[in-house]
Amino acid sequence: MSVVTPYNNSAKGKKEQVAEMFDNIAPKYDFLNHFLSFGIDKIWRRKAIRLLIKRSPSNILDVATGTGDFAIESLKTGACEIVGVDISEEMLSYGRVKIEALGVADRITLRKGDAEELGFKDNYFDAVTVAFGVRNFENLSEGLRELYRVLKPGGIVCILEFSKPSVFPVKQFYGFYSFYILPFFGRLFSKDNSAYRYLPESVEQFPDGGQFLAILKSSGFKETCQYRQTFGVATIYTGIKSELS
Repeated sequence: MSVVTPYNNSAKGKKEQVAEMFDNIAPKYDFLNHFLSFGIDKIWRRKAIRLLIKRSPSNILDVATGTGDFAIESLKTGACEIVGVDISEEMLSYGRVKIEALGVADRITLRKGDAEELGFKDNYFDAVTVAFGVRNFENLSEGLRELYRVLKPGGIVCILEFSKPSVFPVKQFYGFYSFYILPFFGRLFSKDNSAYRYLPESVEQFPDGGQFLAILKSSGFKETCQYRQTFGVATIYTGIKSELS
């Protein structure tokens, strides 16, 4: 399977290209995220966080945190320590402004980092979250194994990601919207001609549903589940790290 990257003519690897892309679109990212999803992305995040609330995590790692929306939503779990990691410094800078404005900098910390080489010790976090970020991992299996490593035994991973609807006419409408409408508005507002072309292409290639659950299991997670959202446009995946790890 070929690797989908944001900039086809770039000699940089996927990881570097993704960081460059998010640096470029950071000023308009939050606006476009909510505008192009009709605000439904906020509902998906809330549903994902509800799965964590019942586990009462004391600390959470949010990987590919971007501008920190999922980390901020994680406050509802009651966690005392939430750390957001992202490879785009520009995205993080906008996230820090939001966190300061909310007065929650004592509970949320954002830092630059690589999902495949997390700078945390083994078995540290009660929960690890990723929203719309795993499909951007350069090596998906390595990234998931790294999430597993930093998670405490018995801890939970919660991943929210776009998926591919399969039911008529949602499948057809979603395909048209993703490959024509979304890139048009993305280019118009973000001024990056490639970013919102990359998004549907990366979703199209991503091994969603049962395929992704199989990769989660091969990375060490057990009790894996998927919760399809909005006719399959997005999916919440969860997995548990074995108590014996």
